[in-house]
Amino acid sequence: MLFPPDFLTRVEYLSIISKRVFRGQLLAQRRTMQMGSGIEFSDHREYNNGDDLRYLDWNIYARHGDLLLKRFQEEQDLHVYLLLDCSRSMGFGNPAKFDLARHLVAALAYIALADLDRIGIVAYADGIIAELPVTRGKARILPIMKFLEDLPTSGQDTNLEKAVQGLLHRGARTGLAVVVSDLFDEHGFQRGLDQLRYRRFDAHVIQLHDPKEADPALLGDAELVDMESESIRKVTVTERNLKAYKELFQQHQISVREYCNTYSLGCTQSPSVVRFDDLIMRMMRETGAGR
Repeated sequence: MLFPPDFLTRVEYLSIISKRVFRGQLLAQRRTMQMGSGIEFSDHREYNNGDDLRYLDWNIYARHGDLLLKRFQEEQDLHVYLLLDCSRSMGFGNPAKFDLARHLVAALAYIALADLDRIGIVAYADGIIAELPVTRGKARILPIMKFLEDLPTSGQDTNLEKAVQGLLHRGARTGLAVVVSDLFDEHGFQRGLDQLRYRRFDAHVIQLHDPKEADPALLGDAELVDMESESIRKVTVTERNLKAYKELFQQHQISVREYCNTYSLGCTQSPSVVRFDDLIMRMMRETGAGR
């Protein structure tokens, strides 16, 4: 079973924390308000720093002390797109990187839905292999969990650029895009993120790696299996080879951080052995500290 029995309890707690402590700003929300006379009232959402005080519901504040903003039918909800890497390299590790990636996608989807945003999920490898169309409402979390649980790892390689192009061709509305991947993309992860930037998406990268990928305990004769192509190579691993590999791995990690810093993209890098809620709490702390 992919999702533990207490999964929904844990994500509900994360949702409450994101609203009460960080005013619901975990996902760097970007909404626009189109107010005017005669626009029909829809519902409320929590006040965020910078919102127009004219639209606070002062009656609720007087009775209960809650800062709630009136929402109208013409308010544009944030669209959140969760891009999940399903390439075979994500299946590496014990537990697999893919398990944590799916936990994160489900948790972020729930937090967004609980904040009245709309979410869509794009599963990709060498292109889009499955997708869950844009939806809204917390009740959608169970179909989302089922969708994620049924996803396999597949594809011959990883091509984020092709996946983003597919998303754009489907008419995705500008919003927030979260990429959850190991970013082992021989086509260049930068090209896919460039496409999101050019189309003015707010992007956040969650890059996962297995500890053995960072520091493999491997010396002597070995058979190396390419997780993407499933090809096998017999090699003799020397200390010099191992040192060169570790340097290449660190260079890849640094290149991701430097790219994100250069273009002001959110960036979270983590080993795949952490709990999903611990990682999201870390993201919330970093987001809160940056505001």
